[in-house]
Amino acid sequence: MTAAAPHVPVLLDAVTDLLERPDGVVVDVTLGAGGHAAAVVARRLQVWGRADLLGIDRDADALTLARERLHAELADPRVRIRFAHARADELPRVLDEQGVDRIAGLLMDLGVSSMHLDRAERGFSYRSDGPLDMRMDPSHGPTAADLVNDLDPAELAALIARYGEERFARRIADAIVAARPVTGTVRLAEIVRDAIPAATRRTGGHPATRTFQALRIAVNGELASLEATLPAAIDRLADDGVLVVLSYHSLEDRIVKRAFADAASGCVCPPRMPTCGCGRTARVEHVVRRPLMAGPEERTANPRAASVRLRAVRRLAVAA
Repeated sequence: MTAAAPHVPVLLDAVTDLLERPDGVVVDVTLGAGGHAAAVVARRLQVWGRADLLGIDRDADALTLARERLHAELADPRVRIRFAHARADELPRVLDEQGVDRIAGLLMDLGVSSMHLDRAERGFSYRSDGPLDMRMDPSHGPTAADLVNDLDPAELAALIARYGEERFARRIADAIVAARPVTGTVRLAEIVRDAIPAATRRTGGHPATRTFQALRIAVNGELASLEATLPAAIDRLADDGVLVVLSYHSLEDRIVKRAFADAASGCVCPPRMPTCGCGRTARVEHVVRRPLMAGPEERTANPRAASVRLRAVRRLAVAA
């Protein structure tokens, strides 16, 4: 795997601005091709004269690509870069293994990247034919084909409705079951397209988008991983440390919004209580109150930026 067509990082300036302070280790738990990581390292060299980055990814191919992209930074004596092959929700274990207690910042860039979509053999895209795989880590877990061909119609419909927010989920599930076995991405896209009413197919994007999203989320346990990672990341932030999340659909963004709001809330005692009995204090403050979105120029240049929502919080003083 080469860096000939690197993934284009989204909202790059905003991410580097947010993660330039404080001094310390910055973690990218969705390292990918290393685009954000390279920019964060460059900015922190400007600000601090040094940079310490831990890059985590569940995809071994992504780690290889990131190493290639970061070769100049790796040769700089002012820079320390470590890599870990792990899921985002394994953050506490990885930090402990690396001897890192508190971190200055953390980035999560969610969803599927162009390096997955552009490789037909990974099975993420309906635009080029490939096996129905969709695993971020191809060495582990069931594939999309396993779900498509093994789930009963009700289970498959529930999966597509929940993770794809697809209103024709039952029609799609019934059509898939009737066409089994389904092993290729293009064939699945055709089945989904034909199951959706013609009038609906003529509006919006590709009719298979929501079904493919649902299968990818289910295969990789993306939402459960996100729900586990956010509180763990907040726990490990140093004073003034910043957590930045880029999400690309409403299911992800709702989880991030809820987790940040919970961590930013203080006393939850009923208003009638004269004094606080819960002892709860806010752990973070919002850095980005309303989700930041890409501007028109970036959306035109990079279609992946069209749906991005950036949220960020800063850690308040860590209790002794």
